[in-house]
Amino acid sequence: MKLIETIKNIWKIEELKNRILVTLGLLVVYRFGAQVVLPGIDAAQLTGLQGKTNDGLLGLLSAFTGGAFSKASVFALGIMPYISASIVVQLMGIAIPYLQKLQKEGESGRKKINQITRWLTIAICLVQAPSYLGSLPALGVPESAFLLGYGTTFWVSSVIILVTGCVFAMWMGEKITDKGIGNGISLLIMVGIIATLPQAFLQNFSSRVSGQGGDLIMVIIELAIWFVVILASVLLVMAVRQIPVEYARRSASGSYEKGNRQYIPLKLNASGVMPIIFAQAIMFVPAAVAGLSSSETAQGITAAFNDIFGLWYNLVFALLIIVFTYFYTAITVPTNKMADDLKRNGGFIPGIRPGSETSEYLDKIMSQITLPGSVFLALIAIFPAIAVKLLGVQQGWALFFGGTSLLIMVGVAIDTMQQINSYLLNRHYDGLMKTGKNRKAVA
Repeated sequence: MKLIETIKNIWKIEELKNRILVTLGLLVVYRFGAQVVLPGIDAAQLTGLQGKTNDGLLGLLSAFTGGAFSKASVFALGIMPYISASIVVQLMGIAIPYLQKLQKEGESGRKKINQITRWLTIAICLVQAPSYLGSLPALGVPESAFLLGYGTTFWVSSVIILVTGCVFAMWMGEKITDKGIGNGISLLIMVGIIATLPQAFLQNFSSRVSGQGGDLIMVIIELAIWFVVILASVLLVMAVRQIPVEYARRSASGSYEKGNRQYIPLKLNASGVMPIIFAQAIMFVPAAVAGLSSSETAQGITAAFNDIFGLWYNLVFALLIIVFTYFYTAITVPTNKMADDLKRNGGFIPGIRPGSETSEYLDKIMSQITLPGSVFLALIAIFPAIAVKLLGVQQGWALFFGGTSLLIMVGVAIDTMQQINSYLLNRHYDGLMKTGKNRKAVA
């Protein structure tokens, strides 16, 4: 079979095999750590916490951490503090000259920005860890669950462990990016989401077949819709618009003539899943801030943003996704550099002058294709709310009907497959997305 042959080819490439083993090993460590309960807490008495984190915003947060949040695990904070720190640093890069300077310094500047992000991650953890511990009694953890008491010793040790757990998860994500396959941070989030998928489906299946709101036919309909949404997500991630480029070359007489036509592939969604991750991280903030006040307005805001299937939550979420899609596309697609590279290599877009006009044209095209891409991304992101309201899908299973969970799973899976595919093609093997026999290396 083609799949078995491809797997054999993967293991023939020593570097690729080692990268896959490093990735799998670190992911196993992350999943193991998500099951380790904080010292001093009786795991048997956490049923109340798990019950209150099945649905809503807390359910989504628990899914992002692979269930670590609902298990009072050493990885309960997950990787979200790092995501929040990355958002803050990238936003500050627009306004702070020092960060703008670092962004232009290449690899050395990137290392300094990463270091700033790490320190900011620790600062965010030092705020979130006490908040998490302080919320445990309100989330259904009884006093008897704290075996060593709920005093200073427990608080200090638990804060240190939670911060260390987040930093360790951050380190694993960076190591996967450097030594493994794919974007490590996104992979950690994806693995956590996948870990909660079987349980969510089984709960919804049990509810349907027991006669509570439907029957087996509804399960089949839901699965059909689920596969359609997956297909739409794949198309969104992979869709591109080809921009024709001509290359001028010097002839024997010294004059320039047109060379072969090539194409610049501009993605409909050049930012991938990052706008979803960024927007989701921001959506945790309003409820947390409003929860600090006991006023009627604050309580209303808290209720609105805790209901991830409500109108206001999804409206704000969709708008943030559109904004972050434009923002992240502007960062990842440098049209000025693309125009300069084309001019330097004798390339030009037919009918467009090289230089600034080419840059403006590419920027215009990116704006045109980013708008429908961002709107489509936002629609898929809020589809879980539609599934709950119109189809009566259970909230836990509805999180995988599009939304953050499904888009991250699809986007990260495709990105990882593309990286493996590039290794295979570079070593003269057929890729994961190509049929046929192995290609022989040319001596």
